[in-house]
Amino acid sequence: MLTVVTHSGRFHADEVLALAVLRLILKSDINVIRTRDERIIKKADYVVDIGRIYNPEKNHFDHHQEGGAGVRRDGIPYASFGLVWKKFGENLCGSKEAAAIIEKKIVEPVDANDNGVSLCDCPKDITPYRFQDVIFSLSPTWKESEHDLDAAFLEAVSIAERVLLREIKKAQDSAEGSKIVLQMYTEVSDKRIIVMDTHYPYEEVTEKLPELLFVIYPDSQGNGWKAEAVPNNIKTYTPRKKFPAIWAGKEGDELARISSVSDASFCHNARFLVVAKSKEGAIALAELALTSED
Repeated sequence: MLTVVTHSGRFHADEVLALAVLRLILKSDINVIRTRDERIIKKADYVVDIGRIYNPEKNHFDHHQEGGAGVRRDGIPYASFGLVWKKFGENLCGSKEAAAIIEKKIVEPVDANDNGVSLCDCPKDITPYRFQDVIFSLSPTWKESEHDLDAAFLEAVSIAERVLLREIKKAQDSAEGSKIVLQMYTEVSDKRIIVMDTHYPYEEVTEKLPELLFVIYPDSQGNGWKAEAVPNNIKTYTPRKKFPAIWAGKEGDELARISSVSDASFCHNARFLVVAKSKEGAIALAELALTSED
């Protein structure tokens, strides 16, 4: 049985997720030891977040040594999760594209937090609830000293495994869908509108679709067709072009009358989404929006 060693005491999201990756990639029972005993560390098959050595060939993944274990091009230093993901992420995901999505979505934020790098400029009394907060919630409080810290750690690893598996599945499907959208964009003559046969995830490749303003796709529940305004980038809901202000919040007969599209049924008050009963209706609404000035 392979032995994986990480530090004892309070646990953090970076080593929890690093262990989750190793359990998923090794696909076998592993003996997890939480210790600071140098003799045990030296005998381990994998060492995570302890040992002051980063050597991926020997499966040592620590970042606490002098000088750390490297910094990404975007300035985010590596923590143990990032070091393990750097070696095994692509293999676990099955593609470079899916691994890159997980890297940006989960790995870098966790590594940044572990290295004291803030990624959020929020009001001082408000902070986002992050995945590392979920992990921290599983550790005992000062009034729960009787709780088994090692058992809590393994519970956290199991939860992290389940989350990673779902996020990997979503990343795999997103990468596949993005390729389809890119192909559609390449082939369509008017690149301002793409009509899709399902709601493919285009948001990951928005920056590669500079002319695209609206995407049209069928509602997943069979309630007509949607036309959606493309955001400037994946981090914002700000559309490149909104639907007309006069449509905002309108629905049913009122929207049909104002827009002159007979089966128009809804326009979101924020003007990033409209719905029609037919594909033709959704296309007509998007085409009208192209020429609107507001």
